[in-house]
Amino acid sequence: METKKYKTLGDLEDKYIGKQGTPEREQYEFELSMEILGEKLKKIRKEKNLTQAQLGKLIGVQKAQISKLESGASSATISTITKVFKALKAKVTLQIEIEDGSELAVL
Repeated sequence: METKKYKTLGDLEDKYIGKQGTPEREQYEFELSMEILGEKLKKIRKEKNLTQAQLGKLIGVQKAQISKLESGASSATISTITKVFKALKAKVTLQIEIEDGSELAVL
């Protein structure tokens, strides 16, 4: 009976995207984070029964900016992201890990 070697997601990412710390891997992880953020934003907006235009008006941006955020196509500033989630009455926290393993909570 033949045994299959299963790889971890990390192994596959290393092989097909690039090892941690490489520009390709950092870009991939950034884009993935923006997609996840966009999905959360859209979910909460819909739960609050708001259109993209209504949410945009609440924070002073165009509907197109909200659309870009939700699709992960925009690298918004922390300020914009904070405004969006505050308008949705959602708590936002930002965690920063330093190489020595210590953490610093910013928001």
